[in-house]
Amino acid sequence: MSDETVNAEGTATAAEGAGLPDDRAAASETPSVSPQQSEIPKRHLRKTRVGEVISNKMDKTIVVAVVRRVPHAKFGKIVKRTKKLYAHDEKNQCAIGDLVRVEEIRPLSRLKRWQLVEVLKH
Repeated sequence: MSDETVNAEGTATAAEGAGLPDDRAAASETPSVSPQQSEIPKRHLRKTRVGEVISNKMDKTIVVAVVRRVPHAKFGKIVKRTKKLYAHDEKNQCAIGDLVRVEEIRPLSRLKRWQLVEVLKH
């Protein structure tokens, strides 16, 4: 078996330079495995929320009220739950009442963990 080798499938293949052209000999030795999208590790996606600006009095900071509609734990009625998020607004472009999209980021201060992505409606 000096001229042949047995691969994982159990079939015999010719060794290097044993009657095969260079292209076919090299291709038979190294299996071509191309990484698919699902095999590539992905970074965690950042959370995004849409809410209304309720305060812009601070410098480069806005307060955004995000309203969720969730069923009540015991009675099942849909109730509104509001969360206030402090977001970084680099250009001070938001006004009270604007509908904005904010994105989760690293902590910038004691309360700020979000940044302004876009203003959806003025």
